[in-house]
Amino acid sequence: MTKLGKYLKPFALSILAIVALLFTQAMCELAMPDYMSSIVDVGIVSGGVEDGVPSVIRESEVKKLVLFMDKKEQKVFTDNYTRLISEEATDDQLDAYPILKKENVYELKDVDSATRDTIKESLRKAETTVMGLEQSAAEAKSGKSSSSRELSDEQKKMMKLLSSLPKGMDIFTVLETMPSKQLMDMKQEMNKVTDAMGAETADTANAAYVRNEYKAIGVDVDAIQYTYLFQHGFMMLAVALGSAAAAVAVGFLAARIAAGVSRNLRKDVFNKVEHFSSAEFNKFSTNTLITRTTNDIQQIQMFMTMLFRIVVYAPLMGIGGIFKVLTTNAKMTWTIAIGVIAIMLVIFVLFKVAMPKFKILQKLIDRLNLVTREILTGLSVIRAFSTEKHEEERFDKANMDLMKTNLFVNRAMTFMMPTMMLIMNGLTVLIVYVGASNIDAGKMQVGDLMAFIQYAMQIIMAFLFISMVSIMMPRAQVAAERVNEILDMEVMIKDPEEPKEFLPEKKGEVEFKNVYFCYPDADEAVLHNISFTAPAGKTTAFIGSTGSGKSTLINLIPRFFDVSRGSILVDGVDIRDVKQHDLCEKIGYVPQKGVLFSGTIESNLKYGKEDATIDEVKRAARIAQATDFIEEKEEKYDSPIAQGGSNVSGGQKQRLSIARAIAKDPEIYIFDDSFSALDYKTDVKLRSELQKETNGSTTLIVAQRISTILHADQIIVLDEGNIVGKGTHEELLNTCPVYQQIAKSQLSEDDLKKAREVSDHE
Repeated sequence: MTKLGKYLKPFALSILAIVALLFTQAMCELAMPDYMSSIVDVGIVSGGVEDGVPSVIRESEVKKLVLFMDKKEQKVFTDNYTRLISEEATDDQLDAYPILKKENVYELKDVDSATRDTIKESLRKAETTVMGLEQSAAEAKSGKSSSSRELSDEQKKMMKLLSSLPKGMDIFTVLETMPSKQLMDMKQEMNKVTDAMGAETADTANAAYVRNEYKAIGVDVDAIQYTYLFQHGFMMLAVALGSAAAAVAVGFLAARIAAGVSRNLRKDVFNKVEHFSSAEFNKFSTNTLITRTTNDIQQIQMFMTMLFRIVVYAPLMGIGGIFKVLTTNAKMTWTIAIGVIAIMLVIFVLFKVAMPKFKILQKLIDRLNLVTREILTGLSVIRAFSTEKHEEERFDKANMDLMKTNLFVNRAMTFMMPTMMLIMNGLTVLIVYVGASNIDAGKMQVGDLMAFIQYAMQIIMAFLFISMVSIMMPRAQVAAERVNEILDMEVMIKDPEEPKEFLPEKKGEVEFKNVYFCYPDADEAVLHNISFTAPAGKTTAFIGSTGSGKSTLINLIPRFFDVSRGSILVDGVDIRDVKQHDLCEKIGYVPQKGVLFSGTIESNLKYGKEDATIDEVKRAARIAQATDFIEEKEEKYDSPIAQGGSNVSGGQKQRLSIARAIAKDPEIYIFDDSFSALDYKTDVKLRSELQKETNGSTTLIVAQRISTILHADQIIVLDEGNIVGKGTHEELLNTCPVYQQIAKSQLSEDDLKKAREVSDHE
């Protein structure tokens, strides 16, 4: 997987953009619970008042608070509030604070957040005490009071005092005249109540106190609440839209990068396979090359798409969620630890059970492709031998093996999601249970609990995303290793670092010098000390029994293999010292089995020479004796050719392959038993036209039939990889026993005589 780094370099800017977008998305996601908590706790519960720090407060209310504030707390208040006198109030101030017409007020100065927190701490206990006393006084007047069992002795004294007050007398007026020691004892008792409430609950209560104070001053408290809700609601919506936009952009860029990397991978794999020699092809079957180029690279693409979307996002969400949880309520983090441990246990079990199957899947896909390809290719043979049932069973076995493995893996994966959801929902229930106790104890607010649940889910989802990548990685890694096997394959046949040029004075001369050849991983050589010269402009033929090495010898010229010992010279230069492209430009090759490509007849004939004119194409078809059947077609040279030439006969396919080589007009023609599918008459006509029209080109022919090579300028007879005869037809009949045996097995004396006469006549 690390080797994929070079394929990511062209997309460096896109990757940086993804990182930035993921960071933005994570920050937006982490901000959402905070906004939700604020809307619930402040916007709804506290009516839009954020804390117990009033922006404005009546002077009469300040006198009540001062009773329960120490000197330090009083100094904090006086340092940060400005006294507005009723007689000196402006019209704007009177409109903002109608109470100014009757009473002086104190207005908060412009302070920073740290100073505001200090003011909140200074006012917290005093505000709670004043509000508690006012509520107790109201209860005493109405005759309702808390159970005496819930009150301390000092609180019972306070309730007795409140109930004994004359009608219309204010409790705070009485408290002002109370001895300082008695007032201090009462203050300590009230502070115990505040401490028992907890800071969170006390702040919520103080916010209600401030809201009531705003009402008394004449401030529009409904406007404060609506403004707060709209502002924070709009911010929450903007953050949600920002997160969605970032997610869409990341998905687009990740898909684009993954598709680009897979495109480049396929291109490099294809280019590498194009340069494979027959030795490398023997190490990879066609079906596995197709699977590796398609399915394996698709697996890498899917993994990279997930990787880019998760590799930065998940850690940011996990770390950010943990940080937020610690700042919200660190005492409940153990609940998240339980959820994470449960998820890791599930992932561990899945790894143990499902991961080995991923490594088997790709081989099973290879196997299915192999069986399918063999059946489709050999369909006519299967029908001829009535083995359809056997092939159905073979295909069914390969298909069932793949299906069973896929089902096992998919069932394991489908088991994961409900298990994860069960863990997440169970964790939510646990958090609500523990959080409810904290809310009851005044240590937490409802909005904070909701935010904690959201952060917990984000942390769990981060681990879940990482686990999903971990699950996909083994299969992608197997696929990457299979692709790397192709890319890392050392090609045996390479161009030289300092290539030579062909000698201009020699055109089409081919010379073998003491050539030995042994197939890779084979123990014995198949060609032994092969030496001959095929003169330029002459026809050299090769004949011999099956397995004598004819096709192997001829395939050494275009460097499908390299010689084991000795050398092959074309135009006086060793073919290993020139570029393969330059060598192939000199050669017109017709394989033993005609190969056509999907397209038209014209596109196939122009395959070796794209700029060939239509006249050159028609000339090549005429020489190859293909004109008759081409002209019979409705679209003639524009007639379509199916994949592999399946819509033309074997003889037509072979003639089109020959015409393709002729249209290239090369210096050297190589016919690897390319006339075997032609009837005798067409064979004679084709060779006669070829000899007349390609005068000056070297022709190398591998043949099974003696009639094909009767008039070759030179015939080379091979037997078990050795040259056992060399000369003309007449010379070999007199000097080469192997050639004599071949001739007698194919033609009688009368046939040989007739063949000479027909050939001479043509």
